[in-house]
Amino acid sequence: MAASYRLPLVLALIVSAAVVALWAFLGRPVAMPPSPLAAGEKLQCVSYAPFREGQSPFTKGLVIPESQIDEDFAQLAKITDCVRTYSVEMGLDKVPAMARKHGLTVLQGIWIGGETAKNKIEIDTGVRLAQQNPDVIKAVVVGNEVMLRGEMSAADISAVLRDVKSRVGAVKVTYADVWEFWSRAKSLAQDVDFMTIHILPYWEDLPVSAREAGPHVDAIRQHMAEEFPGKEILIGETGWPSAGRMREGALPSPADQALVMHDLMRLAKEKGYRVNVIEAFDQPWKRANEGTVGGHWGLIDAGTRLPKFHWGEGVTNHPNWIAHGVVGVVAVFAAFGAALWGARKRSSAVPTGDWLGVAVVALAGGATLGAAFSALPLESLGVLGWTRNGAFVLAAIASLLVIPAAIGAGTRLPSLSLALGGTSRAGATGLAIATSAVLVLAVLAIGEVAFELVFDSRYKDFPYFPLTPIAVAVAVLAILRRPDGKGTGLAETFIFFGLVLAGLYIPLNETLKNWQALWFGLICLTLAFTLWRVRRSA
Repeated sequence: MAASYRLPLVLALIVSAAVVALWAFLGRPVAMPPSPLAAGEKLQCVSYAPFREGQSPFTKGLVIPESQIDEDFAQLAKITDCVRTYSVEMGLDKVPAMARKHGLTVLQGIWIGGETAKNKIEIDTGVRLAQQNPDVIKAVVVGNEVMLRGEMSAADISAVLRDVKSRVGAVKVTYADVWEFWSRAKSLAQDVDFMTIHILPYWEDLPVSAREAGPHVDAIRQHMAEEFPGKEILIGETGWPSAGRMREGALPSPADQALVMHDLMRLAKEKGYRVNVIEAFDQPWKRANEGTVGGHWGLIDAGTRLPKFHWGEGVTNHPNWIAHGVVGVVAVFAAFGAALWGARKRSSAVPTGDWLGVAVVALAGGATLGAAFSALPLESLGVLGWTRNGAFVLAAIASLLVIPAAIGAGTRLPSLSLALGGTSRAGATGLAIATSAVLVLAVLAIGEVAFELVFDSRYKDFPYFPLTPIAVAVAVLAILRRPDGKGTGLAETFIFFGLVLAGLYIPLNETLKNWQALWFGLICLTLAFTLWRVRRSA
């Protein structure tokens, strides 16, 4: 083998080994505490919404097939004795009969809001079901987070509760809302047989981490018991998401979801808490309102219809880690192959420093590209979401091919204007134009995400996997040799300052506990550094 091929081959093998080792480490199961449930013991109660992929409560005319509810309850009866519903429309009036068939009891939801006529239909149907099925319906939950949504006043809710209570006989009546709203409307406690409070550590104004979630729920439950002495309390919603963006130190992940559930069930048994878990099945439709995290609160996966974890057993956050490693190795060799192709255009041998630069680019891509593919269906919603996130992945692939080729060929990083046609392309090689295009793609992709996270961040993900290799690739090229600053203008200056501000603001706004925000902030600053190098070379 020619001597010129030995160094890149050795580096490619070293980087590939590092990528595989990284994913083997990240893919290892995270140990869980012993199961809080005894053999054969089930969860007290689980929230049930019937909607599957392509179904939504906002779809007019949708009626959930009875067979679908039957199938769901057959599965749920293996893990719980009770389901909590939220409405009686769209075929959910069949829930009591299906619950009886599978030996389940029901906390029957009655959805109320700002539409009086619709409220009447829900209330009348819910009351009728409670009257006809007192053996199955153990309580009716009249309204869910109505005060949180600002759709009805406490006085109006109180009137509805009294009306329902007068009509359902011995069936108990309650209202459900986030715990803070019970404290703001204490008189509502007089109108219910028991209070249903929601404690969701991830969604708190000051989110807590998974390891702090159990103690947090315990503290809030005790606080509410002290605030409403003698009143029976049901924790009507508590749980943890398995995917989505971090909020401060609260990380949605399979292992963290399992850990929180183990802690919550242990606390419930030790202290005799009544607990309903949110939720049975993932609800994909919630992603439209709450981002990726909204669709991943279920204990059962929406696609596979399988449990996400087993009590007492380790849980991996990256079940596809082998595929990630394989994709990573392919990316590494593709990057070095592109560099060797570029080296053919070079009159002299490629310096060792350039090969090390290619290794850095290959490592960044190899470590993230497989995960970027896995995140694509997870974080993409609708045509726009798929187009946007698909473009990020394609840009990452382009950076892993074009930039190493430019390094191998000795090409300098051009300004944005070369690709945009603002400067004369006379004498510019196709590789130089492609390199400038990658820089343009980096600015568009990272800039678009930064804009969203600065101005509307609550439900937006941090797409750090596909954006990392893009930012690293152009930065490495800018470091290896002085960029070609021809045509540099106000665009680079404006974007430079914007990225610096975003790179500092986003982590500070999300707090330094949020490593996803820190990672993305570093991506912004890395691209800002690249543009600073381009500007300085002008």
